[in-house]
Amino acid sequence: MSWELLLWLLALSVVILSLVQLLRFLRADADLTLLWAEWQGRRPEWELTDMVVWVTGASSGIGEELALQLSKLGVSLVLSARRVQELERVKRRCLENGSLREKDILVLPLDLTDTSSHEAATKAVLQEFGKIDILVNNGGRGQYSLVLETNLDVFRELINLNYLGTVSLTKCVLPHMIERKQGKIVTVNSILGIASVALSSGYCASKHALRGFFSALQCELINYPGITFCNIYPGPVQSDIVKNALTEELTKPMKDGIDQSYKMSTSRCVRLMLISMANDLKEVWISEHPVLLGAYIWQYMPTWALWLTSKLGKKRIQNFKDGLDPDLSYKLWKTKKD
Repeated sequence: MSWELLLWLLALSVVILSLVQLLRFLRADADLTLLWAEWQGRRPEWELTDMVVWVTGASSGIGEELALQLSKLGVSLVLSARRVQELERVKRRCLENGSLREKDILVLPLDLTDTSSHEAATKAVLQEFGKIDILVNNGGRGQYSLVLETNLDVFRELINLNYLGTVSLTKCVLPHMIERKQGKIVTVNSILGIASVALSSGYCASKHALRGFFSALQCELINYPGITFCNIYPGPVQSDIVKNALTEELTKPMKDGIDQSYKMSTSRCVRLMLISMANDLKEVWISEHPVLLGAYIWQYMPTWALWLTSKLGKKRIQNFKDGLDPDLSYKLWKTKKD
């Protein structure tokens, strides 16, 4: 075989491989590293059994679905949120649909903004189960309002709940993990912790803060390789985050009845989360296009991303002012695509 033919074959292989990767990306609903782990990586059913998992924000949405899927893996569960009745409902669902018994699930009411209670809550978990293998920081709220119309108390609440509450609970759990030299800290962030969009300035700020905090924390714990961090950035997912979102006033509820059916299913999002946890992936993006593509643009071409997001933000703001779903344009695109 001549060198010229060999070079042609090599070039052809590169082109074919690039086309395959492009096709994979166009069909992707997560970053390619995560999808590779889904295909070739470790299974949650192998890696997460017999662990004690503490899930905050477990009363609905991603937290509830995560509890349900974990209940089928033979873990011990700690379910935390503010709404006790909803936590009890989730516990019943886990007992009915999973392989757990009553003693395997602890319902532990928790207000992330009440940081003075976090140390006692951590001690309660350790007293019940003796260890904490995985902490899933999932609690938080969204926001839909314009900056100039939003009371400062709303921004304060978002920072206290989404950022400081998560930081506080993590700090309470970490000494136990450091003593054992092992553990997983899983934080459910958002694509808006990478990008930024109109109407969610306070939410974006709280999620960007989480990204910075956990990136720095990983560097500080470099001498504890058994303690791993998994930062998860979901895009639009079917959950109660829109329904429970803050508006321009703390006491003003979000408009009810906004359709969520066009977004990624909660079960698919949580399955990918479990794969991320099983494979100790440091940062994963879970979203369908065009939001996933937008995350890549924000990561690698931020100037272009800001220009594009500003253009799209005009329509988003107009929809909001007209009393429509701010994400109506995305919904129409998804409906047409499907």
